[in-house]
Amino acid sequence: MSADVQQLAARLSKAVAERTAIEPLTDEVPDLDLETGYAVQRVLREQAGPIAGWKLGVTSRAKQAQVGVSAPVCGFLPAAGALDLGEPLSVSSLIQPRAEPEIVFVLGRDLSGAHCTAVDVLSATSGLAVGIEVLDSRFRDYRFTMADVVADNTSAARYLVGSPVPPAGIDVRLVGVVLEKNGEVIATASGAASLGHPAAAVAWLVRRLAASGEGLRAGEVVLSGGLTAATPVTPGDVVTVSIDRLGTVEMAVSS
Repeated sequence: MSADVQQLAARLSKAVAERTAIEPLTDEVPDLDLETGYAVQRVLREQAGPIAGWKLGVTSRAKQAQVGVSAPVCGFLPAAGALDLGEPLSVSSLIQPRAEPEIVFVLGRDLSGAHCTAVDVLSATSGLAVGIEVLDSRFRDYRFTMADVVADNTSAARYLVGSPVPPAGIDVRLVGVVLEKNGEVIATASGAASLGHPAAAVAWLVRRLAASGEGLRAGEVVLSGGLTAATPVTPGDVVTVSIDRLGTVEMAVSS
């Protein structure tokens, strides 16, 4: 791999700073692979300040088949990217934002290990919450390979997490999910849309982190994967996500 990881990270940082979409990194570096993409992402993480948690992408089996991968991808959540309840999403610093619904896991204790299972994840989870993830690919028209999107921190931009509820007695595979924009239902899904079970997606993340000697920490949040297609948002929009047993969150969009 001839790619200069630092230079590729700098290109992405510049796109964010200038709010300007760029062409995929693989246009310039055709042999960019997933592991190099993660190396670029690691550079961005080192520059991002405090980390609040993690996020998963490509957790749909159908989507994996469509893009030719057999596992999800993951990224990090900068603490600075969090939106508070009632805080509008300002799009003035974003390029091409889209919103999607998420089931959020709040870790009650540290969790690590190369053999982590969904059962381990559930036992370590102190709360489940409704989430809205705001994606903002730095690549023009959301055109990218898996290596590109991993380098771009899986299009992470902003995220909103609702009030957590205790996980006891909630089967997150079966909860119904409704995504609305401006009062209109845009999409529906169930929790099983994320790798068959959202906790299985989080377990995959733990195993992935274990390969580099890392793990999840108590208090961190994990967005377990988009449950529907993401919907574009513009100033004036109001996005609402409702999930059975977990509640509802609403996000207004401003300029």
